[in-house]
Amino acid sequence: MSQSLSQLFALDSLLTPEEIEIRTTVREFAAERIRPHIAEWFEDGQLPARELAVELGSLGVLGMHLDGYDCAGMSATAYGLACLELEAVDSGIRSLVSVQGSLAMFSIHRWGSEEQKQQWLPPMAAGRAIGCFGLTEPDHGSDPAGMRTRATRDGRDWVLNGTKMWITNGSIADVAVVWAQTDDGIRGFVVPTDTPGFSTSEIRAKMSLRASVTSELVLDDVRLPDTAVLPHARGLRGPLTSLGEARFGIIFGALGAARDCLEIAIEYAQTREVFDKPLAAYQLTQAKLADMALELGKGHLLAYHLGRLKDRGDITAEQVSTGKLNNVREALAIARECRTILGANGITLEYPVIRHANNLESVLTYEGTSEVHQLTIGKALTGSTAFR
Repeated sequence: MSQSLSQLFALDSLLTPEEIEIRTTVREFAAERIRPHIAEWFEDGQLPARELAVELGSLGVLGMHLDGYDCAGMSATAYGLACLELEAVDSGIRSLVSVQGSLAMFSIHRWGSEEQKQQWLPPMAAGRAIGCFGLTEPDHGSDPAGMRTRATRDGRDWVLNGTKMWITNGSIADVAVVWAQTDDGIRGFVVPTDTPGFSTSEIRAKMSLRASVTSELVLDDVRLPDTAVLPHARGLRGPLTSLGEARFGIIFGALGAARDCLEIAIEYAQTREVFDKPLAAYQLTQAKLADMALELGKGHLLAYHLGRLKDRGDITAEQVSTGKLNNVREALAIARECRTILGANGITLEYPVIRHANNLESVLTYEGTSEVHQLTIGKALTGSTAFR
């Protein structure tokens, strides 16, 4: 956040020197390594994900909130700040990091065997191995309990059949954490992507998250040993706990996209002259900027508060839903409003605003739609379940 925006809420006073240093390091990396290329990657629908993963691993942000196995062991708040700075460049970059660390790595770290952790977590932390998370299916997104992917016993092995959809990192992954129905409920499986019967296809006809690898996974009689099962995950608690980790990163990340839009809008308004004076000198423009700064600052306060709760081990799923719903919704509103300040320039890739707005349309939906989070909050308020 620019100095004037940050000062409105004295935000840096809420962070430790170490957290500010981590934020600065990630911001500088993103500005130097990613920002000069991101508009081109978005336009081309391409991302040098494997190359970036190694660099992000060297930076220490892959699984940075996990302990051991060559992970950085940083605080949840520090991880959130890293997500914020990455998404200030593009949501697709934060998605790469979120899926790697908060979905694939976290699932193995939380639910896996010691052998699975030793095999996969160190190379994933270094970015030498890329992971994906196979939960969503073509007909089952908000209702994962209805998934059709099935794992059946065949002797001492498991055989998996099914399809997963909208899987970030899918077609470049070395390992997939796949969730499937079994006779014993939903179980998770660590699936090396070179296993016979496992295939992917990249989804390219996207208007959002174009600088991100999105794929379909197909499992056709994928045979796995019993050691592929995540031994400590049973039922929906396994995947939903992992999703909560990713949602937490989004609470911070969406603010980065909004901040980038607002900073660009302020700079543009100060230099763009309309009727012989800067656009920033008009009351209507200042009212827009003030309202957006207010929501952005409030979003930061909410994110920092939830970060402290998570660092103490006190955060609840309902609180994560509250943060995700508010901050993504407000970030998208800010991006759209900033687009109006830039006028026709706001729809070009010369400026990042429409790119952020398009990306945030996806962020609003994934890791729980806004409606799902509204119902989660509604249940917390009323005690009544309205999902069905």
